Amino acid sequence: MFDTFLLILPDFLLIALGALLRHRLGFQGEFFSYAEKLVYYVLFPALLFYSISQTSLQGDETLLLLAAVLCLTAVGAGAAWLAKPILKCDGLQHASLQQCAFRFNTYLALSLASALAGPNGVAIMAVFVGLSVPIVNVLAVHALARNSNRNPYKEILANPLIIATVLGLACSLLDISMPKPINTALSRLGACALAIGLLCVGATISIKALHGAQRLVGWIIAVKLLIVPISAVFISKLLALSPLETQMLILFAALPTASSAHVLAARMGGKGDLVATTMSLGTLLAALTLPLWIQFSLS
Repeated sequence: MFDTFLLILPDFLLIALGALLRHRLGFQGEFFSYAEKLVYYVLFPALLFYSISQTSLQGDETLLLLAAVLCLTAVGAGAAWLAKPILKCDGLQHASLQQCAFRFNTYLALSLASALAGPNGVAIMAVFVGLSVPIVNVLAVHALARNSNRNPYKEILANPLIIATVLGLACSLLDISMPKPINTALSRLGACALAIGLLCVGATISIKALHGAQRLVGWIIAVKLLIVPISAVFISKLLALSPLETQMLILFAALPTASSAHVLAARMGGKGDLVATTMSLGTLLAALTLPLWIQFSLS
């Protein structure tokens, strides 16, 4: 458990630094607004394109893993959707938060896969990530656009995260390689995306944002950290995945939400502060749940 917490700790340090910069060191909200814009339009698209274009998505095995990803995402999205009729929650709050039930921390995914299963585990996890990114982004953008009086299809087609994902998939499927200098530049931009994105999360965290949304936040976190991993166990049996594929699917399902959820909500008129707070609480709780799921996947 302690080793897993150490993997998550850098994320918390960056979130804490963002809060410190905003509330104690005089960095204005306008600074972080521009930082979020930079992450949304440049840094995260570079990270997505680079990560997906470097992932091999060919072969029959990929189709099996795609089926697992589709089932897993359907469970998360479906369980998140149920919160609205059951809890009678605010539409924009729900649209902003439901993505937290099926998005995932890519950096943590690859770090844990490497630590648990080496290159073979990383290869499988990279395929899960590459296949999931376009699906979760389309779902998240559609929900936010629909609940903020925007044309959801126009927003999907114009969204920089989705554009970068589609281009990355095209390069992967067509086996197109970027020149080394471009790949290096994209890799460095991607590294910036993770750090600056987490700083923006820290600057936006607000306990006040939880007012009136406590039950919805609890629902979404429970779906992400409990319901989705449980479903991964049954999905792996249903699809007869190999032991290593099963282990990686359970790990993938148990990951906390990524900081990109906050960036997307903030840039599309959603409740960015509520998403930032939910993402941080979910990541903190994942320090307790992830080791349990990892141990279960190894048994």
